[in-house]
Amino acid sequence: MQTSSAPVRFREVAAAGGRRIGIATLDAPATLNALSLEMANLLADRLAAWATDPAIAVVMLEAEGRALCAGGDLRSVYREMVARQDEGIPPKIARFFEREYSLDHAIHTYPKPFLCWGNGIVMGGGLGLMIGASHRVVTETSRLAMPEIAIGLFPDVGMSWGLNRMPGKSGLFLGLTGASLHAADALYAGWADYHIRHEQKPHVLHTLAGQEWSGDRQFDDMLLHDVLDAYRSVPEPAAGPLRRNADTIAELCRAPALDEVVSAILQYDGGDPWLQGARDALAAGAPSTARLAWELRHRTRHMSLAQVFQLEYRVALWCSTQGDFQEGIRALLIDKDKRPAWKQTHGTEVGRGWADEAFWQMQGIPVPDTLRALAG
Repeated sequence: MQTSSAPVRFREVAAAGGRRIGIATLDAPATLNALSLEMANLLADRLAAWATDPAIAVVMLEAEGRALCAGGDLRSVYREMVARQDEGIPPKIARFFEREYSLDHAIHTYPKPFLCWGNGIVMGGGLGLMIGASHRVVTETSRLAMPEIAIGLFPDVGMSWGLNRMPGKSGLFLGLTGASLHAADALYAGWADYHIRHEQKPHVLHTLAGQEWSGDRQFDDMLLHDVLDAYRSVPEPAAGPLRRNADTIAELCRAPALDEVVSAILQYDGGDPWLQGARDALAAGAPSTARLAWELRHRTRHMSLAQVFQLEYRVALWCSTQGDFQEGIRALLIDKDKRPAWKQTHGTEVGRGWADEAFWQMQGIPVPDTLRALAG
């Protein structure tokens, strides 16, 4: 059975034993499958239906084109911010973040095996869709990142929780620089579980359809693992720059204060091109994003995943009224001059006092009931 509804398509593939595999395909390749409110609504509604359908054994998320999802629909967000200048939080932006974060949380807590095929670009909101899946595949073209430093937002979609759980200081470094990872480093970072060549996807799906799914979560999780593991690329890709530079990253990020860490990264003068690119991205990026990433790393350390999404919702809406988020989108995607005029510079302008005032203001932003109801 197949239904078609752009920009997300859904189909169900018959499997052995009378059960089915539910497949959601993002189908907006012209925008690199940037996640819109419409797409989030479509996904959330169908995933909820599949979650309670006893005939659906496994759910798979994939995409058409060269990206799983390159992030949120920032052009629509920009239009809303421009249209409601000085009028508070744009309601459509509030609905978008509410729906996006609820969807991401639903994937983290999905009651059935959830396979995400992370081919191509997986960034920002795309990583939010992938990171919570129970079984995550990267391919030879995968490129993953949280590049919010370039747009004046912060590493959101639950990544305040995810970055805190990465090895060493790598989560802090990626949050501050937005550096991208390929397959090997995605495996090392814990953002993916299997490296499989993209050309193998039809064969993987054919094999999945031949399995006797039981409806028992533990059994089906292991069955899905066994299939994916059988297609895993051997040997796995060589260690990537995140892993190779782990000691350097630990040294750059060892200081207990943000200003010292930023200074150390900006003064990096080694010869590694990946570290040089990360340094330059931090230098060009929004100082407010660096401070928010730093603060969220510390303020969410002992929070549950649900609490993280609730706080991120407040931070995202606060950012939509402060200017840097709008300016970052303008410079990167609208005018494309890549010359954002950030409101602050690194140092005291975005120091602890600035952060304390910002988070105090965020407390006045109400969290919708849908996010308050999240469990775990």
